[in-house]
Amino acid sequence: MTDLRDVQSEQRFEQGFADADGEMRRVWADYAVQGDTRAILHVEADPALRGSGASGQFMQALAEHARAEGLKLQPVCGYAVAWLKRHRDYHDVVV
Repeated sequence: MTDLRDVQSEQRFEQGFADADGEMRRVWADYAVQGDTRAILHVEADPALRGSGASGQFMQALAEHARAEGLKLQPVCGYAVAWLKRHRDYHDVVV
């Protein structure tokens, strides 16, 4: 796993994970900037990572990043909405 990156020029958070064969693959979230809020528009994992738990690990890293940076997350994507509802310990970063 690599550290979460904020690729501001693409308005995308991304993180790398090793697949079952050891190849690095990505999970990413496209976002829109609204002041200190990041509207999470779409979360996607490389197909080789699906079912591995990488998307959940990514969302946890994203929520921790938001907390550390003083950002708020506004989940729009269904996956982000569901994950943040299931993980109430990150309610402080959700708009």
